[in-house]
Formats: sequence, structure tokens, C-alpha cells
Amino acid sequence: MPDSVDVKKCTGCKRTLSLDSFAADRNRRDGLQVRCRECVAEYGAAHCRRRREAQGKSVREKVDVPPGYKECRSCGEVKPHSEWHRNVTASDGLSTRCKACRAIEGRAGHLKRQYGITEDDRDRMIAVQKGLCVICLSAPAVHVDHCHKTGRVRGVLCFNCNSAIGKLGENPSTVRRAAAYLEGNSWKPTLVAPGVYQLPS
Repeated sequence: MPDSVDVKKCTGCKRTLSLDSFAADRNRRDGLQVRCRECVAEYGAAHCRRRREAQGKSVREKVDVPPGYKECRSCGEVKPHSEWHRNVTASDGLSTRCKACRAIEGRAGHLKRQYGITEDDRDRMIAVQKGLCVICLSAPAVHVDHCHKTGRVRGVLCFNCNSAIGKLGENPSTVRRAAAYLEGNSWKPTLVAPGVYQLPS
């Protein structure tokens, strides 16, 4: 088995493991680190704990994690590897945060980048609106609405109302004409000269 090109011996735990148990290292002849991912992670965690203790910072207690599982740094839960994104540069080949925590942080980052608000800001707006879309007053408020010219956040709408004002070009005059049409006040432009129409006021 040691002669196989598909395995490698770890200099830390002395086990002979498959190549995918080792992280990449371009400075090595075979392109892999000399210690397996597990040993590197254990060494890194111990080094980090010692450094934080020396700096007087709090140190998380080490959690016994069964094989095929990992502890999330954000939520602290121990989850199976299927609940993690891959990260080939990490010592264990997995992200430091689980998929659920990354999704939450991704949504928060999107609000900050796109609208300049936090999740708390959005939640406060929804609370002021009693949880309802401010246009239809019936569907839950879930989509942040903003002016595409100024970037100013106007409120939180339901999907249909947010789509509707976008398709009407965010033009108040167009929206008013649509309202008049729905109320039965349909109108037509008046021909005042060849090719020249006058819109009703």
C-alpha cells in the first residue's frame, strides 16, 4: 500500500492516507502538504488557542466531533460534512461556517451592499408597516423597494407590488393613469394636428 501513488504517509499521525486527505502545497514536489488535513487542523487549533490565551482573550472549549462532522464557528453546532461548502485551501477542505450560516450572512451582506441597510433596519420598517406590503395591504412585506435613481429605500413590499411598480417604470403619472383606468376612467389622446396628440390632463 505505501508504494501506491494514490496514497501518502502523514508525517504527523504516521497514517497512510488517500491523497485527498492532504491539502495542496505548491512548494512540495508532489503538490501536497506533508501533514494530513486532520493533523494540520489540530495543530492550527492548538496554536490558535495558545496565542489567544497569551493575549488574554477568551478561548473556545474544544468539542469532540465525530468523523464526518464539523463544528460551525458561527452557530457552534456540529453538523455533517454535507452541510458545508468545499474550500480546497482550508486544512480540512471545508468552509469555516456551515451552509446555513453562510446563507444568513450572505443575505445580510446583500442588504448592506444593495441598499445600505442592515437586517435590523429592514425588520424595523416591516414592524412599522405591521408586517404588510404598504401598497396592497394584504400580502407579507418581504422585498425591499428602493428608487433606482437615488438609491433611497422607500419601504418593504410584497413580490407582486414590487414587480408592478418596476414594470410601470416607477413613473407616478403612469401609476395614476393605471389607477384611473382600473376605476373605469379610461381615456384616449386627442388628435389636435396631423401626428400631434394631446394627452388629457
